[in-house]
Amino acid sequence: MSDEPTGQEPAEVPQQDDSTAEPQPPQRTEPWEEPERARREIERLRKEAARYRTRSRELEPLAQKARELEEAQKSEAERLTAQLQEEQQRRTALVQRTVRAEIRARAADQFADPDDAAAFLALDSYVSEDGEIDTDQITADLADLLKRKPHLAKTAVPRRPAPDRSQGSSGNRRTRTDPAAEFAAFMGQKLGR
Repeated sequence: MSDEPTGQEPAEVPQQDDSTAEPQPPQRTEPWEEPERARREIERLRKEAARYRTRSRELEPLAQKARELEEAQKSEAERLTAQLQEEQQRRTALVQRTVRAEIRARAADQFADPDDAAAFLALDSYVSEDGEIDTDQITADLADLLKRKPHLAKTAVPRRPAPDRSQGSSGNRRTRTDPAAEFAAFMGQKLGR
């Protein structure tokens, strides 16, 4: 490259000295400072939102068709995988319900509330790979649970509260009064006799 002028050099732009220039007042771009501008802005935004709602309602059937098309294009393997997962979830729920029922049945004669026993035991640990329920382990774990938490056990004889003889008998007063005599005494007090 040479130092010779080519005639296409950019012209120098004179720089302004910021210290001598007067500060410019900020431009008002906020419509909320003036009520009329704010009203117009609100109306414009409402119309824009209405257009978007209308457009959304128009596009919803197309979106539904796209979802249906996507579902139809799923491969058979994907559909079978989804069905398998659903069935596994159902099986797990059924096995847990069965184990919980087995625990309640075995705990019914030992626990005050058989549901407490199921709450303290891990339900998944009693099912083998082939789906069989280990009832011997349930029985052993229930006995261990009663040793650790004896307050869950049934009491031998249900406790009844001791009767309170003062209830309902007017303080154990056995004397009967004549209603006519009570009325006469009441009237005597009111009349000052």
